Amino acid sequence: MKVGIINVTGYSGVELARILHRHPEAELVAVTGRSSAGKKLGEVFPHLSAIDLTITEELQDSVDIVISALPQTASAERLAPIIEQGIPAIDISADFRLKNVDEYKAWYKIDHPCPQYLESAVFGLPELNRKEVAGAKLIANPGCYSTAVILALAPAIKSGIIEPDIVADCKSGVSGAGRSASLGTLYSEVNENVMAYSVEGHRHLPEVIQELGRVSSGSPPQITLLMHLIPMTRGILVSCYAKLKEGKITGGEQGRSEVRSIYSDFYKNEPFVQVASDPPQTKQTLGSNTCRIFTTVDLRTNRFIAIACLDNLVKGAAGQATQNMNLMFDLPETMGLEQLALFP
Repeated sequence: MKVGIINVTGYSGVELARILHRHPEAELVAVTGRSSAGKKLGEVFPHLSAIDLTITEELQDSVDIVISALPQTASAERLAPIIEQGIPAIDISADFRLKNVDEYKAWYKIDHPCPQYLESAVFGLPELNRKEVAGAKLIANPGCYSTAVILALAPAIKSGIIEPDIVADCKSGVSGAGRSASLGTLYSEVNENVMAYSVEGHRHLPEVIQELGRVSSGSPPQITLLMHLIPMTRGILVSCYAKLKEGKITGGEQGRSEVRSIYSDFYKNEPFVQVASDPPQTKQTLGSNTCRIFTTVDLRTNRFIAIACLDNLVKGAAGQATQNMNLMFDLPETMGLEQLALFP
């Protein structure tokens, strides 16, 4: 299977090249990046020197699938002719995640460049949409925050044990902001500092509501996302809170066990979701495609708590794209993604 990466020079593109290099069925044959066009991949990223490819401005080789790591809007524009040719594509940006074109414009402040593909695009979260992903030609890779929040909440919402008013407190490492230089991600600004941002609403919120609304049998969830930037390179940790519905869960320690059982049953066949017995730590997922989830109940307030963590560049981006690619080509879902987390 021949793979091309659009925009290999961003953090997601770099991570994708690293993962695909060790994939036994994928051959990375083309990588683009306009600012570094004409240079060897290993010249720009020495840790990828084993990949003997020259970065080009456009894809110049015949490929079986294209994965775009461009930002939103630019990604859709570059993928449009590829989609028209019938070549399978995975978009790591937000361009094809939302089904409602007006909602896209409201959150991204621009008209969608090719709305005709929104209906056929599949939201690429295999744990919820595995069959749809397997039969798709266009995959919208979920956002990194979205992946963590949706996986943290989906079992509770589907089982109907929590009220729809939910708070998700989210924290991310600096690589989630991308590789472009900006004042807010300079070392001196971020080091020994924690800051909240997008307090009026984060762009990942509508896709979280969209996908959790699909699993809900009751009222659509009302979710508050609050994002924080923390001084580390990789990792996302989300803590989600909601009131338990009266009569849905037994009181006391038995209720805590019932909630854990709901999560263990929901994810029992999922290779990349681990239901943890203790609150997870971001280092436990560093460099892996795993999402770790812990649940409990605050017995004093009857409040449900779910904590999830993942590597924003792997399960939150490049690893999930590879997982989706495997499903699209009827390969073992875990192929090329068996890497365990790095520690310390």
